[in-house]
Amino acid sequence: MNSLPASVITMYRALVGAAERLSWLAPLLMRLVFGYFWLETGWAKLHNLDGFTERFISWGIPFPAFSAGLSAWAEFIGGGLMMAGLATRATMVAMIVNMLVAMALVVLPTISTLDEFVELDETIYVLALFWLLMAGPGKASLDHLIAKRLEA
Repeated sequence: MNSLPASVITMYRALVGAAERLSWLAPLLMRLVFGYFWLETGWAKLHNLDGFTERFISWGIPFPAFSAGLSAWAEFIGGGLMMAGLATRATMVAMIVNMLVAMALVVLPTISTLDEFVELDETIYVLALFWLLMAGPGKASLDHLIAKRLEA
């Protein structure tokens, strides 16, 4: 039976150890980059709320002015909270609902195949939001800091 050389095993263990020590980095980077994306898109929609409302009207979304404002504010505030890692899980629920409504009312009626569904930006957005919902914000977050203070 062949076995791996000791140097390969040592290198593998070193890489795994480094990844474990830096495990806080993945959720932080995800929150910062993805949160900024949502903050920026929400900001743009808030600064063109009339145009965004017109899109909601053209899509046949009920209560278009209210719905457009709610969606824009959800993205803007949700993006900021995501970046800070504050109320992360509750924020992800709100953001997922926002995306699922957009998908159901606007996007899904236009697709007909699994390939089209998998290639939707919205599908990736929902999966990333779901990952943050399930994994949480990580150690480099206000949620983690608050939890540690409450335990003390």
